[in-house]
Amino acid sequence: MTAIAVDKLTKRYGTHLAIHDVSFTVPRGSITGFLGPNGAGKTTTLRILAGSLGKTSGTVTVAGFDVETSSLEARARIGYLPEQAPLYPEMRVVEYLTFRAELKGVARRDRRAWVDEAMEKAVVGGVRDAMIGKLSKGYRQRVGLADALVARPEIVLLDEPTAGLDPNQIHEVRALLRGLGGAHTVLLSTHVLSEVEASCDRVVVLARGELVAEGSLEVLHAAAGSFVVVLRGEPEAARTVASAVADVTRVEASSVDEGTTRLVVHLAASASIDPVVAALVSAGMGVREVSPVRTSLEEAFRALTLTDKGDETGASS
Repeated sequence: MTAIAVDKLTKRYGTHLAIHDVSFTVPRGSITGFLGPNGAGKTTTLRILAGSLGKTSGTVTVAGFDVETSSLEARARIGYLPEQAPLYPEMRVVEYLTFRAELKGVARRDRRAWVDEAMEKAVVGGVRDAMIGKLSKGYRQRVGLADALVARPEIVLLDEPTAGLDPNQIHEVRALLRGLGGAHTVLLSTHVLSEVEASCDRVVVLARGELVAEGSLEVLHAAAGSFVVVLRGEPEAARTVASAVADVTRVEASSVDEGTTRLVVHLAASASIDPVVAALVSAGMGVREVSPVRTSLEEAFRALTLTDKGDETGASS
């Protein structure tokens, strides 16, 4: 039930490495947030998935078709909305969508029904006869979304679909996105965390061109690497043992009752709590409970994407 499979994908622009050894999957019918700071490599990856940009190495399959060796079959199953939708302002909405349906190979007998269906999903039926150039930016985004849907694709790739919209327009587009789940597989590229919480059920996170996290939103909430450990032992002794373990950045210790200690152990991003537990057990402290601390999405995102110097930017796109 995998809609998109990316394996060891790498893209170079000359000497610049835009994405490196990236692997992830997108389940069929899911709405997956494709996260990362500006310059993380999200747009480059989306363009490769859409078949508009070649890769340097690795494999990418869409609905079971390799985007390089079976390009036409793969692209026929994708609807792609780039950040700047390439609309024709001098055309009316229905004319433009009919034209795009023809370009995408929709049979003549099906075009009117498929165009009407796409307009209904994107909620642009009320402006079907309006000139695109006279529409608000929010409506132009909706027309771009209708374009992505007009050929009934299995998979929809969206690159920053709410960029530049006002709060009311963002709310409307998010409602549209939630309505796509199930009937379509959606990969939503964004760096707006509230958008992910509002629309997505899982995430893929890139930073500096590399994969740093993949899974449910709960995985991301726990990704900042903070754990509660309850054990038998004295607080200061337990703190000293835990603090000496590699990748531990901070330890807070408190007494629960006589002989029982509660530690909050903070780890470097993606580090495991297992070595800490092993060290405590080896020191003769009976570990009773280990549980992740559910951080805010913003805290988790920063923990995953900040470099050692605290720089969230990069050169890739």
